[in-house]
Amino acid sequence: MSIHITGDDSADRVLTEDPFALLVGMMLDQQYPMEHAFRGPAKVLDRFGTLDPARIAAADPEEFAALCSTPPAIHRFPGSMAARLQALAALVEERYDGRTERLWTEATTGRELLKRVMELPGFGKQKAQIFVALLAKQLGVRPDGWEQAVGDYALEGHRSVADVVDGETLQKVRDFKKQKKAAAKQQA
Repeated sequence: MSIHITGDDSADRVLTEDPFALLVGMMLDQQYPMEHAFRGPAKVLDRFGTLDPARIAAADPEEFAALCSTPPAIHRFPGSMAARLQALAALVEERYDGRTERLWTEATTGRELLKRVMELPGFGKQKAQIFVALLAKQLGVRPDGWEQAVGDYALEGHRSVADVVDGETLQKVRDFKKQKKAAAKQQA
């Protein structure tokens, strides 16, 4: 299945073809519009020439941060995200021999998969749940108990990036998030 999150065919192709790119896009998805976050891996690939975790982890931190900061930057906080990306690459290289997909192909339960994702730099519980839901809904990665592990993100609807398949669903997710924020404000 092809990923369609960014509104840019080339960037979406990178996400579809490279598991590490998809993971990086999810890592970058904070305090930044989701379609721009998920375009970040394509920018790194264009500028660095590869998304190989070993090469990214071994890159000179200052040079890599400069590459990530070059306009258009990979994130609104390119320096800290460049460091986090290198830490993520190092973990994928050390723990999974640079094969990102092992993160999910070797998980036997949804709970185990969620735990593995939560161990990654930049992934708290909510982000990990969304990523597991994305894997399930868009890539068919559905270990036993994945629905319980991700909670409401398993439900039908337009709750998160896991439900984005085109521009229309992207807008529906934005509307859903806006409604949730408004409801939370009223309760505060």
